[in-house]
Amino acid sequence: MLAECDTGFLRDLAAVLPEGRVVEAAPRYLEEPRGRWHGRAGGVVLPRSVEEVAAVVRACAAARVGLVPYGGGTGLVGGQVAPEGPVPLLLSMEKMAAIRAVHPRGNVLIAEAGVVLADVQAAAAAEGRLFPLSLASEGSARIGGVLAANAGGVNVLRYGNARELCLGLEAVLPDGSVWCGLKRLRKDNTGYDLRNLLIGAEGTLGVITAASLRLFLPPARSGVAVMVVRDPGAALDLLGRAQARVGEGVSAFELISGMGLRFLAETMPQVRLPFADAPDWMVLVELGLSAAQDPGAALEALFAEGFEAGLVLDGVIAQSQAQGAEFWAVRESIPEANRLIGAISSHDISLPLEAVEAFLARAEPALARIGAFRINCFGHLGDGNLHYNVFPPAGVERAALTHLRADVQRCVHDLVDAMGGSVSAEHGIGRAKVADLQRYGDPAKLAAMRAIKRALDPAGIMNPGAVLPVEGG
Repeated sequence: MLAECDTGFLRDLAAVLPEGRVVEAAPRYLEEPRGRWHGRAGGVVLPRSVEEVAAVVRACAAARVGLVPYGGGTGLVGGQVAPEGPVPLLLSMEKMAAIRAVHPRGNVLIAEAGVVLADVQAAAAAEGRLFPLSLASEGSARIGGVLAANAGGVNVLRYGNARELCLGLEAVLPDGSVWCGLKRLRKDNTGYDLRNLLIGAEGTLGVITAASLRLFLPPARSGVAVMVVRDPGAALDLLGRAQARVGEGVSAFELISGMGLRFLAETMPQVRLPFADAPDWMVLVELGLSAAQDPGAALEALFAEGFEAGLVLDGVIAQSQAQGAEFWAVRESIPEANRLIGAISSHDISLPLEAVEAFLARAEPALARIGAFRINCFGHLGDGNLHYNVFPPAGVERAALTHLRADVQRCVHDLVDAMGGSVSAEHGIGRAKVADLQRYGDPAKLAAMRAIKRALDPAGIMNPGAVLPVEGG
């Protein structure tokens, strides 16, 4: 059984750390972006070095006090807030925000866990390199949390999730020992892969304190277009044709529904939409090519081929970087428009590409048997990740239908699971999807996960209640 993070524990912790490291839990540490949970914490600790993090973890292990790691607070599944159980200590990484080194020739950047993602991107750009992970929350998400959640974003199609962009880690394990794994190697076959065990573990197996990150040469030329497609099946066919033309030059391929465009027009009229009348479906395509290739010409050829095949009905190719940024602003503003409308239930799902069209055809009538809803589906079609969000009908307040949230989630997730998909594509499990993981997870995998948790964290102090239920709770 865990102990409370009380004043006595905080006093003892403060005595082994430099002055000012232990502070009160301000409200900003106890909130999450969707406002569905309110966390609890006896206090917040702000370490400035891996040695201080290790001292904190050792103190928590000795006192059996739960520890909740905190990055930028942008997680959407409640992994950073603890609303139940014995009051924990919150460990914020915001003061460990140094970029320790950049190695342009090796295409590696070493950043501490508290560095904001946008600052990693800027440091890479200053050396003529690209760190391609891009999220709507990149101005506040911190690299430790990004890795702990194995975040995705708009460039996964070309560059992979956070996992694929990390070569090594420095981390504090649940007993307070420090794993120094910041090697800058592409190949390192020396036993169990602790790096990939900690990435995606959401702070339940240790605290990431620094990371070696992969950099890339930026594409010499890029181009952006929006194209109206007949339906999601046509969008998938167009993706295949784009990849046949330029291969890995397809950096992003985003699906946007007409409902999302109408939500933008209603709530954020300052966002300039590419078409006067919202089409039912459109895609945003970005190509990143070599100096010898012309992205504008490639997009024109793709449009012509798609139009001839009956896949594409209309389109606009950006004639400048500014216009391309306008197209991306549409895509990146959709989550905020969703928030302003107010979803009954939001779903971060992934499906095999060949199942996407069938899922969309089956999900809406299945939900109609529960009630009348509006659906805004958008996301990273190139990697099968959809954000399938369900809203009340126009003129109906969300509060009038929140009692249907569990039924809606069960309907969507049951269908996703039946079609070989995942109920968590890029947001993680956190606390919001613990029951989903137990319901849909493979039994052998769950047993292995519980065994790993018990082996590394026998006291159960690391982010208790996230990813896996508290044993005996």
